[in-house]
Amino acid sequence: MAEAALHRRGQRDFLTGPIGSTLLLFALPTLGSGILQSLNGSVNAIWVGRFLGEDALAATSNGNLVMFLLLAFVFGFGMAATILVGQAFGRRDVDGARRVVGTALSSFVLAAVAVALLGWILAPAILEMLATPADVVPLALAYLRIIFLSMPGLLMMSMIMMALRGSGDAMTPLWFMLLAVLLDGGLNPVFILGLGPVPRFGIAGSAIASAIANYVSLAALLIYIYARDLPLRLRGREYAYLRPDPAILRTLLAKGLPMGLQMIVISSSALAMLGLVNREGVVTTAAYGVTQQLWTYVQMPAMALGAAVSAMVAQNIGAGNWDRVSRITRSGIIYNILLTGGLVILLTMVDRPALALFLGPDSPALPVARHIQLVATWGFVAFGVCLVLFGTVRANGQVIWPLIILFISMYPVRLGIALGAYDWMGADALWLSFPMGMVATMVMAIAYYLHGGWRQSRMTAGPIDENECVEQAEANREPGGSFNPTG
Repeated sequence: MAEAALHRRGQRDFLTGPIGSTLLLFALPTLGSGILQSLNGSVNAIWVGRFLGEDALAATSNGNLVMFLLLAFVFGFGMAATILVGQAFGRRDVDGARRVVGTALSSFVLAAVAVALLGWILAPAILEMLATPADVVPLALAYLRIIFLSMPGLLMMSMIMMALRGSGDAMTPLWFMLLAVLLDGGLNPVFILGLGPVPRFGIAGSAIASAIANYVSLAALLIYIYARDLPLRLRGREYAYLRPDPAILRTLLAKGLPMGLQMIVISSSALAMLGLVNREGVVTTAAYGVTQQLWTYVQMPAMALGAAVSAMVAQNIGAGNWDRVSRITRSGIIYNILLTGGLVILLTMVDRPALALFLGPDSPALPVARHIQLVATWGFVAFGVCLVLFGTVRANGQVIWPLIILFISMYPVRLGIALGAYDWMGADALWLSFPMGMVATMVMAIAYYLHGGWRQSRMTAGPIDENECVEQAEANREPGGSFNPTG
């Protein structure tokens, strides 16, 4: 029965056959999905940077990182729900999957409303804490508060999409993600510039476009689910599942907390770094924000490979094929070096036109952005090696040590270099701290992979679902420009 379920869900055979080609073919769909998610944020940044200038672009950089941090507090629950839904479908327990969805959705709505209200109230204090430049504060506040109002729609749509992927349906989330991206990207210039009968909203228009895209796509997704009678819909007595089940909620908390903490560690470190960057002025903040847009794409091959390695290793550990585990890990590292390294070289060759897409060729932030890119971007090759190794050890149930390693590299190492070397290196200490932190992460990950006790870790109950591997890989990403309201 288990084999039939795997076949029905379209999973590849990870236990036999060539490792290299199987790994690549499995990683490519994840890579495509990540590109689609991040493309929306990049398109919006282009609209904002071209139409409104460096101040507005700096404002969105501050706003998006705040949102990424707040999302981390609840996103881990969505990851856990994906796993539980996938395991229920593996057992052909559709009713159990609906119970998970009911508890997760009701919990998500409550959390989203709480985050939206707190965010609206605390937005000025958050921006002040980040030392946001005075010229940017009004723009960032207008942008951030409207984005907070879109939180319930964003989180509910994300939760439903993750649950659908857990049920084995990857295409429905992809189509409605595409709808959200097209709506957001298309409406941005309309609301920013005030085209047609729409008033000119400026920077607030970008947030309004995102909010509309979120809620329209959520409504369309719900209509589609019920029109097609997809398995996860709730009807009749099943609406009682929206009352949170304490046992399911405890499982969601226990499984989601480590993954959510990984996002919090990375995003809180990024917020602390942004506070240091903001002190350099608006031009530097805008340059930093644009560089992060490019970093989003540079790290995508490693994220996809980390997810693919984790899924393949999990099945082979379950089958006792430990000889294939090291070969899968080695292939992932080699592919990461080739793909991520190739992207870094390509970006170095074409960085000026790539960055000018966001800023314009005459922007004073352009040379600053090029300098940041040259100093820091190469570190993603090392970070990619770390993601592959984390994917391997996590496949055997070890999630605590990756969290500890990330904390050490993000705080004592990265922020320590940024603060400690600033007096004699200036702003270059900020940019150099990124690759140095990534190299430190890689060194610690290699040491733990070779000498740690992850091989003796106990695997989680039930099969490890490929979607768990994907979501955990995404939890390790550098936030940067990766957050976008429809992602």
